[in-house]
Amino acid sequence: MRLTRTFTAVVIAVAVAGGGLSGCAASPAEAPTTPIGGDIVAPVTMEANDLQGATVDLVVGQVLNVKTGDLATDSYTGEVADTQVATFVKGATGGSAETNPGVTAVGPGETEVTMTNSDGGIQPLTFTVVVTAK
Repeated sequence: MRLTRTFTAVVIAVAVAGGGLSGCAASPAEAPTTPIGGDIVAPVTMEANDLQGATVDLVVGQVLNVKTGDLATDSYTGEVADTQVATFVKGATGGSAETNPGVTAVGPGETEVTMTNSDGGIQPLTFTVVVTAK
């Protein structure tokens, strides 16, 4: 009999505690409608050596991150045929931070990109970027 009362008391305590906690959880109607971080698109990362003659597909707002290997990230310049489709972002080195060069997709379309290295002796990289709307 005593065991039954103790068990019943524990069940009631758990039910009350559980009911109290459920008030803290958001109901499905209150859940956020946009994902955490908004509609951020992950960058596409490619080695510079793999870009020659390649076609890179991006969506508006997405970035092509170009890994330069042993060459300095700030030694590349870029030329984009149609800047309504994409823009070139120069790499940089400063302090303890280093950023790779890249291409940012700004509008739907297709454009040719040429990257040249100022260290010389390296063939310019020419590739196509195809940008679609999100």
